[in-house]
Amino acid sequence: MLMSDRKEKSSESTVTKTPNQAWGGRFNEPVDEFVVRFTASVLFDQRLAHEDIQGSIAHAEMLQHVGVLSKTECEAITNGLAQIGQEISNGCFKWSEQLEDVHMNIEDALTDRIGATGKKLHTGRSRNDQVATDIRLWLRNQIDILNALLSQLQLEIIDLASRHSDTIMPGFTHLQTAQPVTFGHHLLAWNEMLERDHGRLIDCRVRLNQCPLGAAALAGTPYPIDRHLSASKLTFDRPTANSLDSVSDRDFAIEFCASASILMTHLSRMAEELILWTSAQFNFVQLPDRFCTGSSIMPQKKNPDVPELVRGKTGRVTGNLIALLTLMKAQPLAYNKDNQEDKEPLFDSVDTLRDCLRAFADMVPTIAPNKEVMYAAAKSSFSTATDLADYLVRKGLAFRDAHEIVGKSVAYGIEKGIDLSDMSLSELQQFAPQIDSEVFAVLTLEGSVSSRDHIGGTAPKIVAAAAKSARSRVEQRQISKVTASPAC
Repeated sequence: MLMSDRKEKSSESTVTKTPNQAWGGRFNEPVDEFVVRFTASVLFDQRLAHEDIQGSIAHAEMLQHVGVLSKTECEAITNGLAQIGQEISNGCFKWSEQLEDVHMNIEDALTDRIGATGKKLHTGRSRNDQVATDIRLWLRNQIDILNALLSQLQLEIIDLASRHSDTIMPGFTHLQTAQPVTFGHHLLAWNEMLERDHGRLIDCRVRLNQCPLGAAALAGTPYPIDRHLSASKLTFDRPTANSLDSVSDRDFAIEFCASASILMTHLSRMAEELILWTSAQFNFVQLPDRFCTGSSIMPQKKNPDVPELVRGKTGRVTGNLIALLTLMKAQPLAYNKDNQEDKEPLFDSVDTLRDCLRAFADMVPTIAPNKEVMYAAAKSSFSTATDLADYLVRKGLAFRDAHEIVGKSVAYGIEKGIDLSDMSLSELQQFAPQIDSEVFAVLTLEGSVSSRDHIGGTAPKIVAAAAKSARSRVEQRQISKVTASPAC
């Protein structure tokens, strides 16, 4: 049904009673009720309420500083906003779709409380620079929360790695047994991925920490505002440099969602390994019942639902990134109503990432490796073959010749059903007479991992040192965060 047809059928039920008081002066008829619902954002952008109030208080104080508001007017505005903020925190604030968004709901409530003075708050600004400021304030805070959760997860991984610096397991390439590593070494690989994620979130926070207030609708304002003061009051590093870009830029949201997508991809890779490792086919680790579920038909099942959900939610966060990129790709400067669609993907990415980080931080300390199973798996697939080749190179053979010799010895082991370390010296010497009894020290799993005793290697002493260094790095930035100034 066309919009005009709906109006003709029931004009009273399908149009608002009065034009929007914030901008309805030039309109000759009320907005269609469907359009009110379609264009309203208050159902989701009300989560920006405290940031909106924070930004409005800073704006009011700046207006007083430059003489646009009197001290009495500023105090009335700030006190009124503080009361509204308390009502919102208490859950008793009345939100209205008729007022479109979080900004107009709060401004309307303020005017109801303090009268005409409330209408002066919007002097020298627009909802365009207002919302850009709100989102930056909100996302800045969320990044701090997410980084705290990320650091907690890293510490749990590092602690588990420290306890298993000498627990041997197979390392894989192509999901085929390659060389023996330690479980601690594998866990520290997880931590390295997360450490890069931390850096990306910090970089994102640095770039978003600029204040759009004062850009107004798109061209700035003729009032004698002090943008540096507004930025300082909100602990931004500086004001944004260009008014057009200030109100239309959503790079910071896209950059965050890109960082979140990479982080979720890392969590998904970890989740995939846990799913494999908890299967009967691997049986490398056990998860406690509280992180798993059963089957409604198969009573023997113990399903790793938490890792599976993290793996699945990764696609959701990646989808949010694509949504934001697509949203912005064809927009001319400056602000367009399209940008209202930036919030839900951003909010969802933050919520999803926060929950997944919490789930992993709670779950990682409960991972219990089956050491004997891991050890047997590492020993069963000729994982020390490369060690034998390296041994032969040290005896003077070219690596390609050593590679061929070891390949033949592996074929012999497959035929006989024995591992290289279980062959007798005479069996090994039939492939290379240079082999002597010292070879057995390098064919054992312990000998193999211990020989990788360089930076980044899997030797137990190296893993223990790497875990200690990683813990110190994470703890140091936690201390730095606590002692940093509010603007940092």
